[in-house]
Amino acid sequence: MAGPLEGFRVVELGVWVAGPAAGGILADWGADVVKVEPIGGDPGRMFQYMLGGDMPSNPVFEMDNRGKRSIALDLTTDDGRAVMEDLLAQADVFVTNVRLGGLDRLGLDHASVTARHRRLVYAAITGYGMEGAEADSGAFDVAGFWARSGIAHLLTVEGGDPPFQRGGMGDHSTGLATAAGVCAALLARERTGEGQVVSTSLLRQGAYTISFDLSVTLGWGLTLQIGRRDNMGNPAMNNYTAGDGRRFWLVGLEPDRHWAPLTRAVGRPDWLEDERYATARGRRHNAAGLVVELDEIFATKSLDEWAEIFDAEPELFWAPIQSPDDLLADPQFTAAGGLVDVPDGAGTSTMVATPVDFSTTAWAPEGMAPRLGQHSQEILRSLGRSQAEIEALVATGAVRGDDSS
Repeated sequence: MAGPLEGFRVVELGVWVAGPAAGGILADWGADVVKVEPIGGDPGRMFQYMLGGDMPSNPVFEMDNRGKRSIALDLTTDDGRAVMEDLLAQADVFVTNVRLGGLDRLGLDHASVTARHRRLVYAAITGYGMEGAEADSGAFDVAGFWARSGIAHLLTVEGGDPPFQRGGMGDHSTGLATAAGVCAALLARERTGEGQVVSTSLLRQGAYTISFDLSVTLGWGLTLQIGRRDNMGNPAMNNYTAGDGRRFWLVGLEPDRHWAPLTRAVGRPDWLEDERYATARGRRHNAAGLVVELDEIFATKSLDEWAEIFDAEPELFWAPIQSPDDLLADPQFTAAGGLVDVPDGAGTSTMVATPVDFSTTAWAPEGMAPRLGQHSQEILRSLGRSQAEIEALVATGAVRGDDSS
C-alpha cells in the first residue's frame, strides 16, 4: 500500500536536512513529493564527500530524500519562478527551510504564497522562529536546537566541555514535528476548505526536547543537574558495567515497584530489611556506597548472564548500552520495523525507517533518492509544457535536466 498520504501533492524547497527530512517523512507516508533544487543541487548532496572523502554513495542524503521526484530550477529567473508557481498551484503542501529573507526575494514568502493559493498548507522551518529580530538568522541544528536551546549546557558535566551533537539530531526531530503539523493542517482544511501556515523552528524543537527540565525551572526556579554515576540519588536508575566490560542501564524509576526485583536479581534480598537501603530515602542517603556494592556484584557475571537473570524479573527494567552496530544487529529493532528495504533498481538498500507505522494504510518507500533534475522533463510535461518549451527552459538555464540521461 502507498500510505495514508496517497494522493496528496507536496512541493519541497528544502536544503541540507531539516526541510528534506520533513518532505521525506511525507514521501514515506505516500505523498507525491516534488523536490525543487537549485541548479547546483541541494547542498546535502555533498555529504558523501564531506563525511568520508570520495565515497561511492550518499546514505545520509538517501535517508531524507528517498521516494521523491527532483526538478532543478533557477528561481532567480522569471521562467524558473513561473514553473514554481505552476507547481504550487497543483500542490496541497509546500515545505521549506530556506531562510525567510531568501523566500522574500523569490516571492515565496508565506504571505505572498498563501494569498495566491488559499488551500495550500505552507510549512516553514526556521532556525529561530518566524518573528523577532533574529527570525532571518541562519542556523544549523547544532546552533538552534543544540546550543541555544540549552540542551548542550544541560548535558555538560561541571568543569567539562559541552558535548558534540550527533549529525541531524535536531533536524530529524524538527522534520517529524513539521510532518505532524502538516497532517493536522490538512485535516483542518477538510473542515474549513482553507490552508494555513504551519511553522516550527530548531530553537522551539530543542526547547520542547528539554521541556521536562524547563518545566522545573519555570515552576520551581530550579535547574536539575546532570546525573553522574557517583551522585545518583536512586542507584537503581544508573548505568553499570558487567564482568565482560559491556555496559547497561538499570531503569528502576519507581522505588516501591522496582527495588525488590533488583534485590532478588543481584542475590541480596536482605537489602529489603537493611535500614540503609530498605526505603527510597535510605537509598538516597547511602547511594554512593550502594553503587559501589552493585559495581562489585555486576562485575561477577557477563552481560549475557545478567540479561538472563534480569529477564526473569518482569518488573526489573533495564537496557543494554548499544553501539550503532549493536542496534542494527538487534533482533528486536528489526522486529519493531526499525529498518526498511528500499528498491534501488538492482534489488534493495536497507535504511532506517520513519518511526511511525499505520495498521491499515501501511507505507513503503517508492525508491531511492532522485538524481539532480532526474524528473525535470517529466514534471514539466505534467504541467503542460511542450517539448519545445522544455528545451528552451533548459537552454536558457532556467531548468536543469538529468545529466545522466
